[in-house]
Amino acid sequence: MAKKTLVAVFSASGVTKRVGEEIARIADADFYEIVPEEIYTSADLDWMNKKSRSSLEMNDPSARPAIAGEALNMSDYDTVIVGFPIWWGVAPRIVDTFLESYDFSGKKIIPFCTSGGSGVGRSDTALHKDVHGSVEWAKGRQINRANEAEIRRWLNEVL
Repeated sequence: MAKKTLVAVFSASGVTKRVGEEIARIADADFYEIVPEEIYTSADLDWMNKKSRSSLEMNDPSARPAIAGEALNMSDYDTVIVGFPIWWGVAPRIVDTFLESYDFSGKKIIPFCTSGGSGVGRSDTALHKDVHGSVEWAKGRQINRANEAEIRRWLNEVL
């Protein structure tokens, strides 16, 4: 069976999901949305409130929000593009949950992020700690819009 590419994204507002769906379309890849068991409300996402759910999770490096739905058969894929919004300079903790849930040995992982204010920063390399085994990492990229020409150029560099 031929190996495939998976685009897996967590998106709280829909921006990262739209970009991920466009990447999947262009790359002829499968699309998977990382959906939390407990959906984030706007109050949960209030980064100005130090007691909001997202603030509490991001201030606790061991927080691992649960993911809803069926597990993926990761052996079907040799490349996994992981998308996420930037929260507090890094990926949301649910992305840690996702990466720790599978064996990525022998795979290539390509991170991308969306952000209203900051770039990739250390978010892509911070994820390396969550993945065990021999993995090839591509450099992360910020992509805020589903711009086909920009996505094609990026995919040509990393795939």
